[in-house]
Amino acid sequence: MEINDLDLLSAAAPGSASLAALVAHVRGPVLVPGDDGYDAERSGFQLARRHRPAVIVGARCAEDVVAAVRFARDQGLPVAVQATGHGLSAATGGGLLISTRRMAGVRVDAAAGTAHVEAGVVWGQAVEAAAPHGLAPLNGSSPGVGVISYTLGGGVGVLARTYGFAADQVRSVDLVTADGRLRHLTADTDPELFRALLGGGHGLGVVTAMEFGLVPVARLYGGQLVFGAEQIAEASAAYLRWTETVPDELTSSLALIAYPDLPQLPGSLRGRHLAHIRIACTGSAAEGERLVDPLRAVGPRVSDDLREMPYAESHTIHRDPSDPHAYDGDNALLSGLDAAALRRVAALTGPAAPVMTVVQLNHLGGALSAGTGAVGHRDARYALRLLSPLGGAAAGGGPGNDGPDPALATVRALHAEALAAVAPWRLGRSVNFLFGGHGDRPDAAEVARSVHGADEHRRLAALKARHDPDNVFRFHPAGAATADRTPAVATSSG
Repeated sequence: MEINDLDLLSAAAPGSASLAALVAHVRGPVLVPGDDGYDAERSGFQLARRHRPAVIVGARCAEDVVAAVRFARDQGLPVAVQATGHGLSAATGGGLLISTRRMAGVRVDAAAGTAHVEAGVVWGQAVEAAAPHGLAPLNGSSPGVGVISYTLGGGVGVLARTYGFAADQVRSVDLVTADGRLRHLTADTDPELFRALLGGGHGLGVVTAMEFGLVPVARLYGGQLVFGAEQIAEASAAYLRWTETVPDELTSSLALIAYPDLPQLPGSLRGRHLAHIRIACTGSAAEGERLVDPLRAVGPRVSDDLREMPYAESHTIHRDPSDPHAYDGDNALLSGLDAAALRRVAALTGPAAPVMTVVQLNHLGGALSAGTGAVGHRDARYALRLLSPLGGAAAGGGPGNDGPDPALATVRALHAEALAAVAPWRLGRSVNFLFGGHGDRPDAAEVARSVHGADEHRRLAALKARHDPDNVFRFHPAGAATADRTPAVATSSG
């Protein structure tokens, strides 16, 4: 095995003898540029950016992760981690990538009401394992998103207002730290580091497994109300008024999407500007029907599929795309919002926009406001999310197609203009919804600080310096190396 593309390396290439020793110590595959399977292993759901590491370790167990981290430390290589690659915010050039997708064990203890998952498990697996017991995890809207990275970022899911952040349910974490040691962490064994992992944990090590609490939810009342272009302003204003009145048992979001006129889209979507209101209610179907009456009063719907469903069907509420694609996104956590500002966002991102942009407004509050982890801005009432598709690797698919997308500047400018419309209410950003290489932005340091706020940012930076003094996990939340060695969102990408 020989490293045959030195241009990829951002650190000294490991020698063949040490690489052979790594191969001998791990159960999973070890790949370098040019090997069969290298491109497939480094690719994830996000196709706009792909890691281009000097070495990939396809870990099968925690011991493989330990060996990989020790190798990287000894060779002076930075470490990145990828399970599914949904939340890839920065791509490594050189260094070592630990791929955890083979670590897919799930164990449910129904009596204790807990689930134990390995590093590569996705939410669909966790939901499926818990459902026969009448239990549910605090999963996100997409069944293909990795459990670990989502939870380390906080995790705003289908049951968020009722049960809080996914991070708040974590009971224990198995973590390989920069010294190559596997540690079992709980709130009792290491309260400071354990707390930091729950919302600020990226870059403090590699999580190999996690145990978290499940909640007693076997069914939901939920689905979508979809309104046409002529009702977007009224439906949006009604949604804002409605969120002021609903109980914590109801979690919802509003999506505004100007669909392109493409033949592969269903006729009900093709070329239309639509408002989707997504509903997840843990109360009875009768209560759900009563609660959504003010929304239905807006007028006729393009579609209305609200219904009682098994919790295992909760992924059908948002209908997130399941095919890998290229995209870039930003977000703002808001203290409030008015209808005029939301109309401005809708106009900027509508059919006349220079690029397609999916707008999603999540209603926060409820149980999200309480908790002891490092999740930032718990007082936020809304999260405004912007996501635009790109060409990127999706257009060519090959390893030579990993450079910046020509549409990126247009996308970033549009997102900035839309977020400027909500500036009076802006508190910060959510880690979970930062998509794209934000480290190349002139305000990258500000992006990083905006995730947790100044005080929490300093606490996390101090922990980073203590637990990773050699900066093995060296990527920043915005995707750039920094002098303060801020914990790194980019080292764990969904």
